[in-house]
Amino acid sequence: MPGASGPATVAAFARALNEWYRAEARDLPWRRAGFGAWGILVSEVMLQQTPVVRVIPRLAEWLERWPAPADLAASPQSEAIRAWAGLGYPRRALRLHECAVAITRWHGGQVPRDVDDLLALPGIGAYTARAVAAFAYGDRHPVVDTNVRRVLARCIDGQGEPAPPSIRRDLAAMAAVLPADVPEARVFNAAAMELGAVVCTARSPRCDVCPVADACAWRAAGHPPYLGERRPVQKKYEGSDRQVRGMLMRELRSAHRPLTAYELEPVWPDAVQRDRALAGLLADGLAVKTEGADGSADGNGYTLPQ
Repeated sequence: MPGASGPATVAAFARALNEWYRAEARDLPWRRAGFGAWGILVSEVMLQQTPVVRVIPRLAEWLERWPAPADLAASPQSEAIRAWAGLGYPRRALRLHECAVAITRWHGGQVPRDVDDLLALPGIGAYTARAVAAFAYGDRHPVVDTNVRRVLARCIDGQGEPAPPSIRRDLAAMAAVLPADVPEARVFNAAAMELGAVVCTARSPRCDVCPVADACAWRAAGHPPYLGERRPVQKKYEGSDRQVRGMLMRELRSAHRPLTAYELEPVWPDAVQRDRALAGLLADGLAVKTEGADGSADGNGYTLPQ
């Protein structure tokens, strides 16, 4: 059967991929020796929905300003949100601030090593917890992101695309090919991500330079089209509530005082959609409502959380 299916074939697949990674991996800050657990945690949160080229300079700025969890925990939430400008999905900044507070309060300012402890932190999910444990501490855990899911779907399952995410299924699939040797497992986690990011890409896979092309079940099958279940397609950004939220956040970040509803009116002409987006920001804790000195509604305003 094509693909890395048996124990010996799986071992050869992992060995070839690790050898390629050691020779060809991009030089990224979080992969360098001595890059601490806090920096890796921040990088993983930033990288969730933001391209690498945008993350690198912003990560350096972030760690220069807040080199340890306690430094971020001591700053207002509003400063974390402002520093996140341009990285998208500002809820990540809020969760990262909450995470820094929890690490400072419950773990003596040190990012925990245990996966369960990491999962208990605000905003830290299955992927990030295992990524920190594997890449910061070198522990053997399956680490699965979108790129890894695609590599496993093609090389192992012979599918052009992965099925919609399933934490249990995806972790089991990665665990099945993860080397038993702890240092090699750490490399393999990074290698599978790298392969999916630069070679086995979603739209234009470069099978001619793939180090594991001979073990790829999808290639052996002639690259059949994917006919399985797909994730729902995200709605277009232009004109969406997400766009309006982003525009409102831009106004709130730039102001260092509460803005009234009247001042926010020019942001978006559709009052219903604008109010809905603003209500969403309030519900997510990305904005707070203030009252005038006399407590009247006339003095109400909106600002970033402090």
